[in-house]
Amino acid sequence: MTDQNLSQRKADHIRINLERDVASRITSGLEAWRFGHEALPEIDLAEVDPSIDFLGRRLRAPLLISSMTGGTEEAQRINLNLAAAAEKAGIAIGLGSMRAAIARPESAPTFQVRSVAPNAMILANIGAVQFNYGYGPEECRRLVDLAGADALILHLNPLQEALQPEGDTNWSGLLRAIEQVCRQLSVPVIAKEVGWGISERAARDLASAGVAAIDVAGAGGTSWSQVEMYRARTETQRRIAAAFGDWGLPTAESIRNVRSGAPALPIIASGGIANGVEGAKCIALGAALFGLARPFLRAATESASAVSDEIDVIVGQLRVAMFCVAARSVSELQRVALIRSGAA
Repeated sequence: MTDQNLSQRKADHIRINLERDVASRITSGLEAWRFGHEALPEIDLAEVDPSIDFLGRRLRAPLLISSMTGGTEEAQRINLNLAAAAEKAGIAIGLGSMRAAIARPESAPTFQVRSVAPNAMILANIGAVQFNYGYGPEECRRLVDLAGADALILHLNPLQEALQPEGDTNWSGLLRAIEQVCRQLSVPVIAKEVGWGISERAARDLASAGVAAIDVAGAGGTSWSQVEMYRARTETQRRIAAAFGDWGLPTAESIRNVRSGAPALPIIASGGIANGVEGAKCIALGAALFGLARPFLRAATESASAVSDEIDVIVGQLRVAMFCVAARSVSELQRVALIRSGAA
């Protein structure tokens, strides 16, 4: 793929996500779970503290601004707004895929946000499949250093790559390559799907490879098959992509898969989470924290202040949910039993 094509693909992804309906045709599964309401919580709302420790960092809330973009001028503005808001809120932020920073060194500044987020937890990001296309631990170290990152995300997106006209589709032997990166990098490595979820088998394999956490990125939110459908160059490509709008493992199911397959690993829940109440459900199901992308993307096209407003709403919803189940802390929320109201 040429550098220009890579940049255009990033621009296409931003435009399509903002302008088109690219929601998955299946839900996150979180609607099948509900909290039991406590009419007498016996705590003060002011006591509710959503702060957590995650991979050696203290966060003021169990919230991640999920990986979105980079590599273009518009992406730089978006990332700076996201990072400034993450800094203000004391939460984590994931950068978009950083391959462009190596393929096109002039795009590197679009991923450099430490200037506005000196204390925020920043997660660098590269597609794991790139290990079959010339990338390895040294490139990972370069990306971590470039971003001043606290951890590295290796994203897993086989369906998206299969549907892209320019996709990278050799996924053979990647587990061993992931293991090498985990062993050789000085920062934690997080494995992340991009919207189709994690199976129990994948969780078990990733744990054995040495990842420090798994972001389930389950089905129920943005469907990248639908994004790629809108990018298709031919009618054949469009029709192939269109068939996958209801593909994937829902977020709630994926959390439970990882809990079973890799019980020692912290989980990031993402994929179709609409608000802080659903984030609270994810934590009660077993996640350490939860991530959102699309609501923050729209806000980030406006300003850092607009992103901060979104964060305030989500954290506020989380704290009220914790209050109404009598959970003063996230660890107490993790022990709250959910009521299953349907198939998850």
